[in-house]
Amino acid sequence: MTTTPVKQKLPPSKHEFAEVIHRLEAGGSMLPDTPENLMQIIGIYKAYAIPMDFYWRDLLYIAERVFLNPLPFFKYFLPKEYLERPNSYAGDKAELRIWRGEATAHPELLAFIEKGELGKLPRWLHHLLHDRINMEFAEACMRAMLWHGRDMGYGQFDAYLDSQEYKANADIAIKAYFKNNPLMLGLYKLFPEMFLEQVRQLSYYANLGLFWEVMCPVFLEMSDIYDEGGFKTVTDAMNFLVKGIFAVANRPIYHHVYIDGKCYEIIPKSKGFTWLHDAALPYVEAVFYRTAPFRGTKSYNAQARQIPREQKDFHYGILYADVFPVGSAGIPPTFLMYDMLHFLPPYLVEYYRQHCRGEDDMLIQLGISFQRSMYNVTSAVIQALRQALHHPLDDDNPQHLWENRQFFEKQLDRFKRQEARLRDIQNPNYR
Repeated sequence: MTTTPVKQKLPPSKHEFAEVIHRLEAGGSMLPDTPENLMQIIGIYKAYAIPMDFYWRDLLYIAERVFLNPLPFFKYFLPKEYLERPNSYAGDKAELRIWRGEATAHPELLAFIEKGELGKLPRWLHHLLHDRINMEFAEACMRAMLWHGRDMGYGQFDAYLDSQEYKANADIAIKAYFKNNPLMLGLYKLFPEMFLEQVRQLSYYANLGLFWEVMCPVFLEMSDIYDEGGFKTVTDAMNFLVKGIFAVANRPIYHHVYIDGKCYEIIPKSKGFTWLHDAALPYVEAVFYRTAPFRGTKSYNAQARQIPREQKDFHYGILYADVFPVGSAGIPPTFLMYDMLHFLPPYLVEYYRQHCRGEDDMLIQLGISFQRSMYNVTSAVIQALRQALHHPLDDDNPQHLWENRQFFEKQLDRFKRQEARLRDIQNPNYR
């Protein structure tokens, strides 16, 4: 067992990332506190929030309305009802108003849906030409959460999907959805697990949609505060996220389906699943850290040994990504970069013009800024966990400070891998 330091103030850490650990112990972020970093991350939060406003609405539309449609050709075509669906954390009637803007879809999002980059064309043509919000990224995040769910150890959401209660609720909804379709009912009778697995996936659509419904107004409000001169440091931005995490920690995570005007509660709110434990922490683990190798970047052949044997050792999230090969066509983060490109604030566009190697390089630079911004979000999660599980940073008890130190060092052990970009983001010339 490690002995407790005698001194009131802890001796310097001997960890590889000692400088970063000392910054966390001082209440800071893993991202260095510079005006340039602050400008990049806030600009990215704004550019991310607007497509996210589409993501969360469409995820819930698919989970609640499209459901088990065997030919969901129009699942990315949001109906007016969902574009006007009030965000629970924006608008005058919000249960907790985080963003001062309107609760319906963001005006810039509506303008893009209307005209895109190509001008006013039929909606289906915008879709085929990928002049649209690319939901493929959102679905890749959802599948990462589904695939890593049981292995992560957060909350009870994933375990509930295998319970008899969940299966019974899903069975009622499946039969109601296909009540006038004897062919599909017959297939369900023959292959019940195939249908149940699709419903489990749809429950993760709902989970992620409810998670992003919170993050969208958080990022929009951060952008407005920055524009007003309210954030002066990276730490200010991180602390806003920490406060937001605790403010919405107990927001219910559920899955309701609407069939012929009737609501079927596949996962009722009464089950007590919450935003922090059953959505936010699994999202960070599955998407920021783990995900999976993108097609064409690694071999899945077992003999090639290019990917870890254990899921817990996967390290393909944004915190580890080499943005250059990841920025290839057809790879989910590239879809996100294209989505954000439409909504960059002017100051970030000007920054990229000064530092890019031409217009074609802007997507890569945007991806690197996104990486910096997600290290700041991860820092907020680490600080929130420290606050919830351990001790205040200014605690007078040296044992408590030592426990905080051990917690921070354990968190940063995950970035010792060669692929981790924590070393890179310490360098302002990482572009």
